[in-house]
Amino acid sequence: MTKILIVDDAAFMRMKTKKLLAAMGYDVVEASNGAEAVDTYKRTKPDCVLLDITMPDMDGLTALKLLLALDPNARVTMLTAMGQQTIVLEALQSGAVDFIVKPFDSARVLAAVEKMVA
Repeated sequence: MTKILIVDDAAFMRMKTKKLLAAMGYDVVEASNGAEAVDTYKRTKPDCVLLDITMPDMDGLTALKLLLALDPNARVTMLTAMGQQTIVLEALQSGAVDFIVKPFDSARVLAAVEKMVA
């Protein structure tokens, strides 16, 4: 079963995304910030990651760089609020596979996950 790590400081966003992905048959693990994401990634070895950019303790861009240092083959899609184009560009240049603008459309999330696990 494909395992997906959802990283977002908003519990509501994690719950909404987890419900969507679990309904599609994915195994979902969660983290609430970048530091927790790195630890959870090491422990659970997910197939891909949905990673929020703006979070306390460690932002998504820093977490992305650490995840890719840990696993150069990590498949990460960034979750971003509108107006963060500069950060999104840096994330893509750093190795993110894709990005999704929040609030997101369910079909867009599923398409991003399918792209990562293909």
